[in-house]
Amino acid sequence: MSAQPQRQAPADPAQGPVDGTPYDALLLLSFGGPEGPEDVVPFLENVTRGRGIPRERLKEVGRHYFLFGGVSPINAQNRELLQALRKDFADRGLDLPVYWGNRNWAPYLTDVLREMVHDGRRRILVLATSAYASYSGCRQYRENLADALAALEAEGLPLPRVDKLRHYFNHPGFVRPMVDATLAALAELPEERRAGAHLAFTTHSIPTAAADTSGPVKGHGAGGAYVAQHLDVARLIAEAVREETGVAHPWRLVYQSRSGAPHIPWLEPDICDHLEELHGVGVPAAVMVPIGFVSDHMEVRYDLDTEATAKAAELGLPVSRAATVGSDPRFSAAVAELVLERAAAERGRPVDRCALGALGPGHDLCPVGCCPARTPRPAAAGADSPYA
Repeated sequence: MSAQPQRQAPADPAQGPVDGTPYDALLLLSFGGPEGPEDVVPFLENVTRGRGIPRERLKEVGRHYFLFGGVSPINAQNRELLQALRKDFADRGLDLPVYWGNRNWAPYLTDVLREMVHDGRRRILVLATSAYASYSGCRQYRENLADALAALEAEGLPLPRVDKLRHYFNHPGFVRPMVDATLAALAELPEERRAGAHLAFTTHSIPTAAADTSGPVKGHGAGGAYVAQHLDVARLIAEAVREETGVAHPWRLVYQSRSGAPHIPWLEPDICDHLEELHGVGVPAAVMVPIGFVSDHMEVRYDLDTEATAKAAELGLPVSRAATVGSDPRFSAAVAELVLERAAAERGRPVDRCALGALGPGHDLCPVGCCPARTPRPAAAGADSPYA
């Protein structure tokens, strides 16, 4: 890839000192999802709590889950990632247990954090299954952590110190698997259409107001860090594909999975509208590359593999879809590198922070004003945390 890491990390961290101190555990923190038809509405009630959405409306919203037997693939994929992380840690001699908790479904975050405290864990690192800066992808997880810590405090339990790993959207262990997945998806297209294929890099649409205030305050403005980070990853992948195929495929960052009120502006264009546009100008084929998602969960399986693929078939536009990173060993290795990097920094040691592209490595500690909520709430693992 033409963009070189800024301050390249060691090629094989297992060959150097493997020291996770002062941390004594890693928490894999994710969104959660239903695991049967009876779970769908209660799960959606958790997701939308406080918004006053009627139960009948939630049944309608959950129709895509019922198409898959009421089971979201996200929990199974988190179990795979959990095992991949444990294996990587064990293989490199990193003595750090890995736990898993969810925001909206079992295993619930508060229950898992309580288990960790009972197990004697007092310095906990958190890996959120969201690679980019945004309220829902970062700040909200920090709020969930603060809520869980407050619950433990009310129970009289000793509170652990909780830190969150920096954003990893531009780490080679996240980017390179997506490059290979894009190349594989291109190879699935009819050979005579492959060279003219466009790349549609997709991520979750969010309200433009949330995008504009994503990341640190100094970067707020049109799209904020959310859009800038996705554009940087898209450029990296497109350039790597050009280098390996000799073809400069046109590309665009597009959005999916909008779920808000129609009068609120959200990031556009939608993937289905984009496919219509490509077809209208005679593009021969397209590859959908879900760079905004760590795994092939419901918003990939349904919104891309079902809805967008059906739209492409209706148009007669050949499409393929690149796989997400999931439990790729390179991603597991990247997480281990990020853990060792943060642990060394906490011990006051100099660290090499590996990052591709133009934006460089992200911050360890979310600053005040980063990805603010509409209604301020306490958030852990940041400069404004009440649980420092």
